[in-house]
Amino acid sequence: MPDHSPYARRLREIADALDAEPHSTDDALTPHPDTLEVVSNRHTKRGQLNYAVPEVLQLQRRIHRYNADTDVPHGDIVALALDTWLRAKGYPPDLRPPETEAI
Repeated sequence: MPDHSPYARRLREIADALDAEPHSTDDALTPHPDTLEVVSNRHTKRGQLNYAVPEVLQLQRRIHRYNADTDVPHGDIVALALDTWLRAKGYPPDLRPPETEAI
């Protein structure tokens, strides 16, 4: 009998990717519920994200203004925007906790 386990594994991967896709909403920029949960948890480990971006886009100024209007922290604004864009392009995060190694 042929071994179908590679196909079953691939189907599970596809199913996981489909589960990570945002459900259709009226607003394409609505953050994924999993992302909102991660961002709202203040115990989430955070890292620095430093990239040179075109100054003409005034991203820093716009982020500061949005923060002033909404009280959403600067890092959360960037995280929500990038996560939403990357998910829309087909790059969802793997939010599963790392597996512990057996001793």
